[in-house]
Amino acid sequence: MSLLASEVQSYKKYCQSLTAYHRRKTREVYIGDVPMGGNNPIRVQSMTTVDTMDTLGSVEQTIRMVDAGCEYVRITAPSMKEAQNLEEIKKELRKRGYNVPLVADIHFTPNAAELAARIVEKVRINPGNYADKKKFEVLEYTDDTYQLEIERIRERFEPLVKICKEHGTAMRIGTNHGSLSDRIMSRYGDTPLGMVESALEFIRICEELNYYDIVVSMKASNTQVMVQAYRLLVQKLDEEGLQPYPLHLGVTEAGDGEDGRIKSAVGIGTLLEDGLGDTVRVSLTEEPEHEIPVANNLVERYDSRSGHQAITPIESVPKDPYSYSRRTSAEVGNIGGENVPRVITDVRNVQEWGYKDFKSIGHYYLPEPDKWTMNEIGCDYIYSGSEPVNFMLPNGLKEILDYPSWLKVEDKVNKIPLFTWGEYQKKQESHNATNLLQISLPETTEEFWQKLKADAGLILILDTENEHAMPEQRRFFHELMNRGVHTPVIIKRKYTDLEDEKVQLYSATDMGGLLIDGYGDGVWLSTELVEAKPKEQQLKMIARNNSISFGILQACRTRMSKTEYISCPSCGRTLFDLQETTTMIRKRTDHLKGVKIGIMGCIVNGPGEMADADYGYVGSGKGKITLYRGQTVVKRGVPSEHAVDELIQIIKEDNRWNEPSQQLAESE
Repeated sequence: MSLLASEVQSYKKYCQSLTAYHRRKTREVYIGDVPMGGNNPIRVQSMTTVDTMDTLGSVEQTIRMVDAGCEYVRITAPSMKEAQNLEEIKKELRKRGYNVPLVADIHFTPNAAELAARIVEKVRINPGNYADKKKFEVLEYTDDTYQLEIERIRERFEPLVKICKEHGTAMRIGTNHGSLSDRIMSRYGDTPLGMVESALEFIRICEELNYYDIVVSMKASNTQVMVQAYRLLVQKLDEEGLQPYPLHLGVTEAGDGEDGRIKSAVGIGTLLEDGLGDTVRVSLTEEPEHEIPVANNLVERYDSRSGHQAITPIESVPKDPYSYSRRTSAEVGNIGGENVPRVITDVRNVQEWGYKDFKSIGHYYLPEPDKWTMNEIGCDYIYSGSEPVNFMLPNGLKEILDYPSWLKVEDKVNKIPLFTWGEYQKKQESHNATNLLQISLPETTEEFWQKLKADAGLILILDTENEHAMPEQRRFFHELMNRGVHTPVIIKRKYTDLEDEKVQLYSATDMGGLLIDGYGDGVWLSTELVEAKPKEQQLKMIARNNSISFGILQACRTRMSKTEYISCPSCGRTLFDLQETTTMIRKRTDHLKGVKIGIMGCIVNGPGEMADADYGYVGSGKGKITLYRGQTVVKRGVPSEHAVDELIQIIKEDNRWNEPSQQLAESE
């Protein structure tokens, strides 16, 4: 169904075009001598993890970050003493020849913000806790009493604005999904609109005081909420006639390793694709200097994007970009309809594929009982190309073959053909229930659309050669919806000879940007090799692609196949070794499919930032941990050496614990 023209315009308000790459034109804001927004490049930043009172430690870590390419460095200032010590850190950095702009990170303490604004180049405030205390209470307001609350905020906030104006200090108004005030939650709920309104209350005050050196962020650990909130912010700024402020992009508590990179790319990359974002911070539970190359790999893709292959403009948009709903598709086999998105793993060109090789795609042959088992990321389909597997596959796993090869096999039931458009037009034979057709937007014709409506057993494999891949594939989904076609679609992306991290980031951006809006019934990640590789390396690449595919689905909240860890990137407030603790908890719980565990370094942000976690492990004092079930405290002051055991006991009490499979562990 098409939308009215006014609704189309509303959709387009958050970006200049849904098909042509244009970076959003924003107000230029100077942070020290490094301007952001306007015509400046997308900036990269990070945050120190050393105690702010450790002057030399903070300086040394800042230098490592700057040497890695960090353009702004944020340092926590939870109280007056840390805010004051920013001056010593800055002096030592300048003494050593480092003029990087510093950003003070403020929570709960306006007096610390006012002091820091006289010292550093930028202050970050959280509108959820700058003038409010979060007690998880439901409050009721009339319009008049709500306005009185706004006046109270203005009274508390205005002194900081005046200091920033006087000293030329920039400000980030940074909303966090997990720390919305009780007041906002009571009126708007735990929603993207609540996040946006939380920031707008402060922005309106700034503009009334003629202060415009503002950067805005809408961070969340839930990538769907994060993307929707940024889009809605841009739309609301425009709607109210407010300034087009630069955007600071970030996914909070993304985690570490592959999962942290994928989750960050799904959220940040989706927005970058639409030209949104002026600075990026990738929040990993790793050393901050490790975040910089990841951020650079994300933003460098857009240096030359404007010259991409043209995509037909969108005239009618069938989807609300500010909320999630999955595109309605027909069920063909176990793809589409109400089925979770499926994973196809490309195993072409592997020499002498055998039983043990299935381990790389999550399927395990156990010789002693003579049976197959699988782990949480066992793929649903394999693509063998022209060389079919010559023995019986694990139960439930299906094989896809190129159409000419499928014609030659005896088993035309358990093996599924993949057609090109040319082959499909001339086909003499096909599968009796399920057929795959690989297509890209430029190949489509009216004949294609007519045939598509007539073939109920067809699944599309949506490919693209366009550098601006995600928008081209999104354009295809819009065409399907506007034509009322419900054929299921697998999103395919292929990359040639890329390092692991770039495959993670690029595929999470390109496929995640579609899945996060409800487009796609599965994914197919293919990495082409220029030169043949030894079998061991090929299997390693296949295992990587399979893991990334499941990671993308999990990061988009469309298929939960693994334990999810919502872990903060550490800062000067952290009360334990986050990297070591996260690794320890992951080692003992990573078999708990679909369970979300928040691992937070301190009580300042912890309870809020792990808002949608099932369980929480939060530092509450030196060597002391507070354990949560959802938002409810279960145990306080647990000694850290016993805290993981206590966490597992809580999970067991909820009947959500299962022991790792011993047979599977031995087969690995």
